[in-house]
Parts: sequence; structure tokens; C-alpha cells
Amino acid sequence: MSEPEVIAQRGLYFEELQTGVVYQHKPGRTMTETDNVLFTTMTMNTQALHLDAAWSATQPFGQRLMNSMFTLATMVGQSVGQLTQGTIVAQLGMSDISFPHPLFHGDTLYTETVITEKRLSSSRPGQGIVTMVHTGRNQSGVVVGTASRTALFWLKPTT
Repeated sequence: MSEPEVIAQRGLYFEELQTGVVYQHKPGRTMTETDNVLFTTMTMNTQALHLDAAWSATQPFGQRLMNSMFTLATMVGQSVGQLTQGTIVAQLGMSDISFPHPLFHGDTLYTETVITEKRLSSSRPGQGIVTMVHTGRNQSGVVVGTASRTALFWLKPTT
């Protein structure tokens, strides 16, 4: 009896990433009040916009907002299984982060990523530098977050 083939989930290697392609990450993630309160208190963010329903009701959006750092972390997290699982060496930085519309409790976040640039590393053989832009949208398609992210990726193994 032969051994079964094993296929491990992984992201894409440097050579497999294509600039200009839209990578859609599924499933979406529905944001809950528990997510918001836990993340906000774990990170010591005492902003009333995340924690105080009565006060937030008097503010321009009329309700509590999801913590934007949770939104950002979830956008990046949604890309891991498809793009970086086991193929990233390190995250190098993030820039151009914006939150043009808030997420609320009960909203579902959907994220897509576009590879905007890639090049071989000049100082790290077997690795390449990739710049990608993550865009998060709510269930109505409204953009709730964007971020440019640069990461160091492994090249595809030769053996």
C-alpha cells in the first residue's frame, strides 16, 4: 500500500505572486461586540467610541465603532491563508493606512489584495520583496480600510 500524497496549505512563493492581480480572501469575517470589547481592552485602548454605547449614541455615527486596529489586523489576517502562510520571511512595514468608513458591530469584512510591486532582494539570496495593497470592504461593498504592506517572501524551493 503506497503512502497517500500530502498537500499542505500554504501561501504563494515570490515567483507565484502576480502584480496587478486581485486576490480575494474568503470567507468574510462578521465583526461582533465581543471582538471589539476584547481587542480594545486587550490593547489598553480606553476610547469610549469602542466601549461606551450610551456616549457613542450621541456621536456622529450614533453607535460604537469597531476598533480600527482590529479592522487592520483582520484585513491582514484574511490574506494569510492565500498569500503568506509559510511563504513569508518577515513583514517589513506598512504605510498609507486609511479608514474611510467605519465598521460597526454586525458588519462583515471582506478583504482583497493587489500585488503592486515585487523585486528580488539584493542582500538576501533566495528571497524577494513584495509590496501589496489590502482593501477591506463591508457587506455593502463600502471601503472601510486600505493599507500598503511590504514583506519579504521566500523564493520557490529548487528541490
